[in-house]
Order: sequence, then C-alpha cells, then structure tokens
Amino acid sequence: MAVDNIKQYEIDVSTEMEKDVLHDDDDEDHGEGNDETTRPFGAQREGVFLTWDDLWVSVRDGKRGSKSILRGLTGYARPGELLAIMGPSGSGKSTLLDALAGRLDSKSKQSGEILIDGRTQRLAYGTSAYVTQDDILIWTLTTREAVYYSAQLQLPNTMSKAQKRERAETTIKEMGLQSCIDTRIGGWGSKGLSGGQQRRVSICIEILTRPKLLFLDEPTSGLDSAASYYVVDRIVELAREYGMTVLASMHQPSAEIFKLIDNLCLLSLGRTAYFGSTFAVNKFFATTGFSNPDLINPADHCLMMINTDFDEDIESGLPGKQNTKEVLDKIVESYTSSDLYNLTLGEVARINAQQSGVIGNTKNRPSFFRQCLILTERSFLNMNRDLGYYWLRLAMYIILAFGLGTVFYDVGNSYSSINARASMIMFVVSLLTLMAIGGFPSFAEEMKVFGRERLNGHYGVAAFVISNVVSSFVFLLLIAAIPGAISYYLVGLKRSTASFVYYTMVLFVCIMLVEGLMMIVASLVPNFLMGLVIGAGMQGVMMLSGGFFRLPDDLPKVLWKYPLYFISFHRYGFQGLYKNEFEGLKFPNNGIMGGSSSWIDGETILRDVWQVELSYSKWTDLAILVLMAISYRILFFGIIKLREKLKPIIKHFSMGISHEKE
Repeated sequence: MAVDNIKQYEIDVSTEMEKDVLHDDDDEDHGEGNDETTRPFGAQREGVFLTWDDLWVSVRDGKRGSKSILRGLTGYARPGELLAIMGPSGSGKSTLLDALAGRLDSKSKQSGEILIDGRTQRLAYGTSAYVTQDDILIWTLTTREAVYYSAQLQLPNTMSKAQKRERAETTIKEMGLQSCIDTRIGGWGSKGLSGGQQRRVSICIEILTRPKLLFLDEPTSGLDSAASYYVVDRIVELAREYGMTVLASMHQPSAEIFKLIDNLCLLSLGRTAYFGSTFAVNKFFATTGFSNPDLINPADHCLMMINTDFDEDIESGLPGKQNTKEVLDKIVESYTSSDLYNLTLGEVARINAQQSGVIGNTKNRPSFFRQCLILTERSFLNMNRDLGYYWLRLAMYIILAFGLGTVFYDVGNSYSSINARASMIMFVVSLLTLMAIGGFPSFAEEMKVFGRERLNGHYGVAAFVISNVVSSFVFLLLIAAIPGAISYYLVGLKRSTASFVYYTMVLFVCIMLVEGLMMIVASLVPNFLMGLVIGAGMQGVMMLSGGFFRLPDDLPKVLWKYPLYFISFHRYGFQGLYKNEFEGLKFPNNGIMGGSSSWIDGETILRDVWQVELSYSKWTDLAILVLMAISYRILFFGIIKLREKLKPIIKHFSMGISHEKE
C-alpha cells in the first residue's frame, strides 16, 4: 500500500512541478498562499536565478580532521519567490545561507557549484543584500535616522536627497515602524526599540535598494506571531513586486507564514530532507509513512520528523515506533529516490542552461567624498549622544586634571620642583593618555556596525577610517584643551602661551595615537573585554620603556632599549614636554649637582638628569608623534584590507564563485 501511495505521489508532484516550471497562466489553485497569478510575469525575467549543485561545506574539527556541515545539497531560488530554509538547530541553515551569499569564513572549506543566472559571476553593487540574525545597529540613532543615513550611503547618485528621504520613509512604513519612527534604537545605555522592532529596522536598511537577491537569516526572530506574519507577507509582496529572489532561514514559522512560502528546503544534519513547493510537503511526508495529523502546523510536523537531537521514538502510520535517526534516514532516502529530487535536478539544469547575461552595475554608489561626509555626520552624532564615548571620559579627565593640579599645585622654581615637574609630565603622558582606552567598548560596537555594512557593500574601508578621525577631532581637542589648561596652570608650569599650546598639542596627539592603537586592537580582537586588557597591557609595556621609570641609559639593551624604547610613543611625549618645560628655565643648584654656579639651567638638567636627546628640537618629537598617529591609522586600514583578502567573504565581491569538488 505504501509503495502505491509513493507512485501516485510522484505522478501528482510531477504534474504540479511541470506546471510550476512552465508558469502556466491558468487559474488552477496550487494551494493557499501560492497563487502564481499574483506574481508579475516580468518578475522572473528581470530577477536573478540562483542555483547550487552538490554543495559541500566542512570545517576543521581539531585533531579529528574535518567535519561536514553541508552534505551534497542541490537546489535553486527563483525571482519573485520566497525560499525558506528550515531545520532544527545545528542542521546547517545559516551555513547554507552564508555559503550561497559568499560569507563563509576562512576556516570553512567549500566544494560544489554555485551559479547566478547559469554563470559564475560576481554581483554588482546594490544587487544583493544580507540581513543577519543579530541586529547590529547604532543604538543612539532613531529609526528615521538609521534608515535615512543608510539610504544616503546606498542609494545611487541619480536620486536626490528628497527622493532618498522618501524611499526611507516608505520603507519604514512598509515594515510597520511609523509609530516608533522618532524613537532611538536603544542599547546598553538606554531603553529604546523592542527586539522585534530592531529586527524590522535591520530589514529596512537592507531592502532600501530593492536588491535582486535578498538573504534573510531568521527574519522573524524576536517578533510576535502577528508581526512575523506581516513582515514575511511584506517581504513576499516586495519579492513579487520587484522580482527579488529571497532566501530566508526560518526556525519555526507559523501556519499562516508557512502559506506565504513558495518553496521549502528542509535540512537535518547537513542533508536535504525535502526540497520543493510547500503545497506538496504534507503529501511527501504521507508517502513516507509519516503523515501530518489534522490541525497540525505543517512546519511543526516537518521539524518534528527531522529533529534527531532528543533520540526519541516517533509514532507513524507504520506498525510500531521508529527512532528519530532512523526516521531521518528514511525521509532523506525517500526524497533522493523520488521524482521530486529528479525534478529539482532538472530545474537546476534548466536554469543553468538559460545562461542569462552578466549582471551589470545599475546603481552608482555615492562618491568617496560623499561617503566620508555622510559617515562623518553620522559618527559625530553617535559620539555626541553616546555619553560613554567621549563625554564621560571628558568628565574623568577634568576630575583627574583638578587632582593633578592640586597635588602639584604651584610647584615653583625650587630644586625640588625639578622632580615634581617631571612626575607631573609623566602622569600626563602615561596615565591621562591611558584613559583613552575607556572609549574602546563604544568603538567596538561601531566596528560591528562597520563590519555589517562593509559586508553588504555600503561603503569602503578608507571612508570609514577617515570619517572616524574627522568626527572625533572636536571631542579629542576638548579632552586635550580643557583638562590640559586646568592641569597646566594649576601646577604652574612655564608661563608661556606658546608652551601651553605645545603642551596641549602633545596631549591631543597622544590621545589620538592611543585611539589609533585601540582601533588596531579592535580590528584583531572582537571581544571588548579582551581588547581592554590587551590595550592596557601594550601601553604598560610602552610606559616601562619610555625613559622615566628607568632612564634610557639604564634600560636593558635587549628588548627594552632595542626596539621598545624607540617605538614607544611615551618616549617622544616625555622628551617633547621635558624640552618644552625645562628649556629656558633655571633652578637653584644648592651644591647638589656640583660646580661653582649657584644656578643650574634646564638644558643641563635635560642632558644630565633625564638623559634627554638634545640633538633635535621638541617639534621633532611632536612630528614623530604625529607620524606615529597617522601610521597607526594606516596600519588599521591595512589590517582590515588584509583580512578581507585572506577571507574573501565580502558578499558583493564573491557571489557566484564556483568550487571544484574535493
């Protein structure tokens, strides 16, 4: 009886699939939510076809070699349709999505063939987008600001500002966010949008360009059932209206959402348990002996049948119970031996045989200068609103400056003031600049946003680096000037406006230099707690070799003198401020340093006491600090570019790469 059912099922599915492939224009009902007559005829011709054949993905598994995550998957995604990738946790849903989007990391090994419109080609800018499962957004911006800034960065130059603003407003309404359009996204510092609303903002940002190919990783995560339905329904409408090819991983869609899905890919343990139309999935499971009881959500039933995590026995229409792994093996075997699998192979071959033209760049991205301008404005707004980024640090700097000024208040010109001045300068260069690492958590969050936007091709690395430097300039200048003035005049350092300006400039450059150092750390260490430890440790080593705690001639030659002493920015900060303060001053000798003179000049102190190199001026020390600050930013830029070359995961550069079978 079961064999007869399978044969009848294969005949029925073959008929239905042939109708689907040929896009028959009759009014026959193919199941709820799958009426082909609602899709514009031109959507398939103008959109992008995506196919994958015998796709394998494996990762290194320590000493045991490699572990296969995806095992020989074959399938397709068509314009104007929503393909849902479903399966239990750990089934390979996100890995498949990442593989198709070209986002696998360097630790993953991929084989098989991924083609776009039957060709191995790269998608041009603005033709594809990826919405990650984690909502990585700038929490200080409102919904309107977040979407509008993204619109300015992504939409072509041919659109005016008014048109871009209108597109942003329309997209916000499409995602049902008009009630919170002026509400800040919110994060660790304040209450803002709910998790579901943040998810919809993430989707808004990526559908602004109306991409031909849209990847969604758990688009309904964090949404209630009603919001989930409306979001998916709107995505389906956009797919049909603009001919977008949509692929979405879904954990457990409701019955209403399931009706909106065109095609379904069921995965378990990296294998395909089913690929085909949603209207036929109940029929498929019935033919395998695991029919869906009445009133059960088809999605729930599918996941129950292919979940092997709990190793339980499953009731079926066949005599007795069967183990979950045995059930999965039977379902996979039934699929691979059915006409449905052969029809999938045939559809993949048919799509690839069409060999459509190469996708051109139809969207001109904003100019480099325009990108820098937009990013600078957005970054400045974020820094201004994020109290922990600079304002809290400024308050701490002012408190420390008052503390420093009162401890060393009016040091005077006595012999004992020599050590007091040097100690005060040491504190400024070492500990005040060390406070710059306090903004690392905020910068780490900004790096996450950059990573998401960079992967989707919103802008380049150079624009990000330049905008960050420019937007932070005013805040760093305030941090250097206000505490600098308090500490300088309370202590009673050299009464000279030029000397104060130099003092402030050194403090400013040192803080900027430390920020550049922490940017490098952030690009290499994703965990901000680890980044704080590493950043503080690096500065601690530089302090030790800077020439104050241990004089330059007394430093051990190996490592501490060569090379640390010469690459430590503290050395040039110390020496520049020493020269700025001591040159031109005289102190009473008191016979301590010998000689017949009752006075000792500052140059002698610099040379004999602090062992400062006097062969070049203080401006050379400042110039070296400036060059180091610039070098750190260039190094930061280079690290990001190098990582992109080593890990070719930039979506719009690597789509459609074909891999030879291992």
